Amino acid sequence: MKRILRKYWYFFGLALILIIIIIGSIINSKDANLKEYLQTKNFVDNYKNELQLENIDENDDKTRHENNMLFPIGKPNDGFAQYFVGQSYLAPISTSQVGIYNVTFEPKCRNYWHIHHADKGGGQILICIAGQGYYQEWGKDAVLMRAGDVINIPVGVKHWHGATADSWFSHLAIEVPGENCSNEWLEAVKDDEYNKLNKRSIQL
Repeated sequence: MKRILRKYWYFFGLALILIIIIIGSIINSKDANLKEYLQTKNFVDNYKNELQLENIDENDDKTRHENNMLFPIGKPNDGFAQYFVGQSYLAPISTSQVGIYNVTFEPKCRNYWHIHHADKGGGQILICIAGQGYYQEWGKDAVLMRAGDVINIPVGVKHWHGATADSWFSHLAIEVPGENCSNEWLEAVKDDEYNKLNKRSIQL
């Protein structure tokens, strides 16, 4: 009886070893297939990324600038084009409660000197979100703005803002609520004054 049991245990042991070998082969095969799948997927993803990069012109700074922003660049700011030197873009972010707009300037683009008026409250807040630009008040040196910089513009202050000569510039323009708010657009920022800013501008 013991010999019979030993015999069966012997075959059972061989069968168990065989089963383990088979399972191991299946797992290795699946691992290999999974590895091959992941490698293939990574290749496809990388190829797609390369195609997307190829579709973006290396000199297309506008696209690169837009891709670095959290907010959309919007459409050409045609409604206010008469008050800008160069091309600007406008994207409404909020039009209820508090007006918030993303304004984007191409290099060298700037708006005219202007003043925010209000009987009570009013004014504007600028928050730079991408690129580099200038903010200047009448009679003062221009201030260089970078992403994260904030400017508080009081009512009645003559000023302008726009991009530097070699960078796109985007800022959120936040309208401070007030009574009888209006904008007074004045003269353009002259080229000779603008071209001097690199030597005179200071950082916040």
